[in-house]
Amino acid sequence: MKKITFLIVLLSGFWAVAQEDAWVYFTDKPDAAHYMANPLEMLSQRALDRRTRQNIALDEKDVPISVSYINQVTASAGITVKAKSKWMNALHIRGTVEAIQNLENLTFVDHIQFANPTLNTAGRAMHQSQLANGNKNLETQVSFGYGTSANQIQMLKGNQLHQQDFTGNGKIIAVMDAGFPNVNTAQPFQRLITNNKILGGYDFVNRNTNFYTGGTHGTLVLATMGGYVENQLVGTGPDASYYLFITEDISDENPVEESYWVEAAEMADSLGVDIINTSLGYFIYNNPGYSYEYADMNGTTAFISRGADIAFSKGMICVVSAGNSGAGANPNISAPADAVNALAVGAVAPDSSYAGFSSIGPSFDGRVKPDIMAQGQQAVVSDTFGNIVTANGTSFSSPIISGMVACLWQAFPDKTNAEIIQLIKQSAHLYNTPNNQFGYGIPDFSRALANALDTPVFSENSFLVYPNPANSVVNLVIPESYEEVRIFIYNQLGQEIMNSKIKRENPVFSVENLQSGIYWYKIKAGNNYKTGKLAVK
Repeated sequence: MKKITFLIVLLSGFWAVAQEDAWVYFTDKPDAAHYMANPLEMLSQRALDRRTRQNIALDEKDVPISVSYINQVTASAGITVKAKSKWMNALHIRGTVEAIQNLENLTFVDHIQFANPTLNTAGRAMHQSQLANGNKNLETQVSFGYGTSANQIQMLKGNQLHQQDFTGNGKIIAVMDAGFPNVNTAQPFQRLITNNKILGGYDFVNRNTNFYTGGTHGTLVLATMGGYVENQLVGTGPDASYYLFITEDISDENPVEESYWVEAAEMADSLGVDIINTSLGYFIYNNPGYSYEYADMNGTTAFISRGADIAFSKGMICVVSAGNSGAGANPNISAPADAVNALAVGAVAPDSSYAGFSSIGPSFDGRVKPDIMAQGQQAVVSDTFGNIVTANGTSFSSPIISGMVACLWQAFPDKTNAEIIQLIKQSAHLYNTPNNQFGYGIPDFSRALANALDTPVFSENSFLVYPNPANSVVNLVIPESYEEVRIFIYNQLGQEIMNSKIKRENPVFSVENLQSGIYWYKIKAGNNYKTGKLAVK
């Protein structure tokens, strides 16, 4: 009986070793014409509006993968489909090497890429390393006790944006993480729940909608952006809205998590998300054959890094942790911090000095990384029980920045993602002399706000919007130097719902068709503009 048991265990181990992960890429999207003619079948109106504001055209990356292709791969012997990516026109699959290679006989398969490079043509040499348990996100040391979140906001001059009522309202942040237990019940998140700021989510690992579960890391991360306990914790984006996506499998370290992330980013895109926060990084996997080398941190090798750059091309901003390996054997940034257009965030201590664990740059191809820094040592967060605690890691410097990005973008909703990122970099204290530890340095969001005002604004005394609150007709007082202005009205999701030309001879517009609530207005005349809130009764 013992021999039989041993044989079963041995065979089970052999089967596990024999399984490989790979991506199978397809040649085309046969349904492209249909979807391009019917964009609302693949993207929400909010997503289309975001593209319009930034002059981003639809392309075949937006089109779903052919269902026929997916079904034929799924039906192939020995193949399990783990994830899919319309952006890459690829499936993440698992099976034996032979079963995976057999897929090349399908006429619509363009090529196959194994996660283990040694199985690919001209793959790199196998790592001479031992099996290791990668720990890509937590590396956090929590010490219970009350503290203040003021320092991590004031360091970035974020409080000055909050004082001007730029608190992230109308912007949506997707949080990719390991789980969000007790976000629906813990007191620091009740302000988000009460104000319907949690818009939804999904568990890509277990393929269900129960996202208030999983690892605790995401709960701590969300607290730095959306947490609120008066006189204890105020997140950097307290009035932003959030989607919560589980993409990290805490039971394993495998490249499939990169594919889960890309899937989640595609969903975020289709929902009209503005900002993605990723307090995750990928470098070492349990199977050393899947692990990366520093040479791979070039922005084009890792599946997740390529996905991050596509997300940027769709109009989103990806804010990512630089990594927590600064004091380790592999001190450089991890993926997707190496992505060309990702805003990679390193960590500093409360006194703005470099935090020794923060991963350093540059990217392997010599680009400045990390991009910027924020407090990641003794960051103030909430744990899953609602206790206000401190924690360490670039896991927290990244979302602290994400919340501030939402605030700045709220102030300038017509700016592109590239313009917002550049404003942030230019505001940083080392912008002219970046280095490998700090990148461009600690940003000053007050300076970014001022720099964005590169055209004069109407003086408070020369322009009036009344009555406010309004219930039918709104009157404008237009400066004498202008014969007409254009008014834009946005709802709290940032969607443009009115765009009208107003002449000084009849300076009124109607809000009778608007539901009661708070809206944003922007009035533009020539190169001048004014923004503000409009209440409709």
